[in-house]
Amino acid sequence: MSTADLDRMLHPEEAREIVLRFAKPLSPELAPLEEAGDRVLAQALVAHVDLPPFRASTMDGYAVVHSDSMKSRQVLGSGFAGAESGLVVQPGTVTKIMTGAPVPDGATAVVMVENTRSDGSGVAILQQHVVEGENIRPVGADMRAGDELVAAGSILGPAEIGLLASLGHDAVRVGRRPKVAIMSTGDELVAPGEKPGPGQIRDSNRFSLAVAVRRAGAEVVLNRHVLDTERELRKAFTQALGAADVIVTSGGVSMGDRDLVKGLLGELAEVRFRRVFMKPGKPLNFATIGDQLLFGLPGNPVSCLVSFQMFVRPALLVMQSAPAEILPTVDVEISHDISSTDRIEFQRAVVWTGADGRLMARNTGSQMSARLASFIGSNAFLIVHPSETTFRQGTRLSALMVSPPYGNEPEN
Repeated sequence: MSTADLDRMLHPEEAREIVLRFAKPLSPELAPLEEAGDRVLAQALVAHVDLPPFRASTMDGYAVVHSDSMKSRQVLGSGFAGAESGLVVQPGTVTKIMTGAPVPDGATAVVMVENTRSDGSGVAILQQHVVEGENIRPVGADMRAGDELVAAGSILGPAEIGLLASLGHDAVRVGRRPKVAIMSTGDELVAPGEKPGPGQIRDSNRFSLAVAVRRAGAEVVLNRHVLDTERELRKAFTQALGAADVIVTSGGVSMGDRDLVKGLLGELAEVRFRRVFMKPGKPLNFATIGDQLLFGLPGNPVSCLVSFQMFVRPALLVMQSAPAEILPTVDVEISHDISSTDRIEFQRAVVWTGADGRLMARNTGSQMSARLASFIGSNAFLIVHPSETTFRQGTRLSALMVSPPYGNEPEN
């Protein structure tokens, strides 16, 4: 690909399509049930038995024949969860039964204990009308053999793990977590615990990226700071390529004399694009080596995180056999004037439900690429397209929802 083609600014959607074209699902693996939470199900979960496998009582009470008209009935015995009583209920008789216990043969309903009274020789049924099947959970009420319960690509949460356990699975096939190497580059960076010298700043990107990677379900196998020298960068890339499925760097991809990552990517890998028509995040390099993905993200903290959310996270999900899960788009009404720039801008914003049910939005103040505080409290990216005029209060724009709208406008 020519330099001119690589330097062409791509629309964000075109850039994302290219990334997803090269993001391949990794081979699934078998995970113990105790370790499968929040993993991605690699194949659909299908019930192989009916649940419950027997008629079960949903109440503490008495198993009865629903059509029996006798007020006082003989108690044959009791039924408890975890065992069959072996009793048979006929008109004139009942069995005491506990929640979850198998309903004995002959019984067609369960009367709650609150609707009965002991009368010395037996039990009196106080309920005037007993309906067939009342308070009985029939065979297969929860699921039938052959039912697809959880689709492939689903995240295994508490309910899904519980279903697996109830069906007898002690392990499940899940998508493998991508191994990710993170590198922040730049001589100007120092560790958070160090005091910056003249012209230096504390390194934040590799720490925020590590959290973002783990939230996307991937595994951080390397996380380090690399100085702006070709020798150090080459050594770090060699180590990362041997350990990771995905390499994510921050910094070194723009036009400066020490932006060495861009050149090294061009030497080591097949570069797919270098610039995106978006703000923040224009200088974004994406390259591949076989099935390995390499993302050269901008060094500014906000640009770095926005780029991760838009491009890296969808790729990590696909590699785990999950849907790319592009953020849902909603229409919102802006609560203040908003100016545009010369590129598609993703402004950090707060979206809430107004009194009349309409979705309202405001940005989080200054949208400078270095202002990481613009993410605090935000739950959306407001999409602001280039325009010669200001978008006035009340204008409807689109927003990408990172998390659900607030019920009311937050104070800050």
